[in-house]
Amino acid sequence: MLDKEAPEKLAYSIPEAAAAVSIGRSKVYGLIAEGRLETRKIGKRTVIPAASLAKLLEV
Repeated sequence: MLDKEAPEKLAYSIPEAAAAVSIGRSKVYGLIAEGRLETRKIGKRTVIPAASLAKLLEV
């Protein structure tokens, strides 16, 4: 068995982002609509960069 950690995520799907910051999917979509969360389209997928989530949580 390898003893390496998984690399840190660079981007999250909508459900992953919601789970990561303990909010609902609807709230994530609301934050996107307000411009408080950035998104990127990769094909048909919408992802949220990890840096955007971190910025949302800054005090």
